[in-house]
Amino acid sequence: MRKQIIVGNWKMFKTNEQGVQFIKNVEAKLKANPNMIVGVAAPTVMLSDLTKVAKNIKIAAQNCYFEKEGAFTGETSIPMLQAINVNYVVIGHSERRDIFGECDQMINSKVKALVAANFTPILCCGESLEIYEAKKTMAHVAEQLTQDLAGVTAEQMSQVVIAYEPIWAIGTGKVATPEIAQEICQGIRQHIAKLYNQAVANEVLIQYGGSVKPENIKDILSQPDIDGALVGGASLIEDSYLGLVQ
Repeated sequence: MRKQIIVGNWKMFKTNEQGVQFIKNVEAKLKANPNMIVGVAAPTVMLSDLTKVAKNIKIAAQNCYFEKEGAFTGETSIPMLQAINVNYVVIGHSERRDIFGECDQMINSKVKALVAANFTPILCCGESLEIYEAKKTMAHVAEQLTQDLAGVTAEQMSQVVIAYEPIWAIGTGKVATPEIAQEICQGIRQHIAKLYNQAVANEVLIQYGGSVKPENIKDILSQPDIDGALVGGASLIEDSYLGLVQ
């Protein structure tokens, strides 16, 4: 039986002090569940502080670079994250793709570097409203995953989490129903089976991300191919975060 995984993506919100207090407050109320991985993806500047106070909450980076060191101003390396006890990294988020121009080749390099270092990449994929309305979602997502996972072995896939995020349902007021989310996540699992085998597909954890809130998390997690959620705004408030993971 697959575990569930719920990770809050703080994006570019909170200061170090606010982040530390959030983790302390939530940890004090959080009931550990061996069948659920809970985490927070925070801005790089606060990762070190958060790992010092986190106990049951996994602290994830929102990005990294694939080279171990070098003249890459503004980037964060995997060894740097390793040194502060961070081993989850969100990769290929739609904002990284759309705003910062990250291509599938770069995302693939990051995924391969992360799994080689025994990290857990949370690999994001998803489509725009234009692609969704053209009914090309699955073809688009399948092509993203094919490119992003090139060179990743079947054994390494046990480390990878896939997050499906319909871009048209993030911060727009539009909502993908649990049934729509399930259809695509099922398609993702089937595509992983084609890339690798059914055993790998059965084990891979697939998250849904798109206007996830405490009010709809139960319906989302009840879908057979959805193992968790990558949550934006609803993860910034303590009570809301607890409502998602409890």
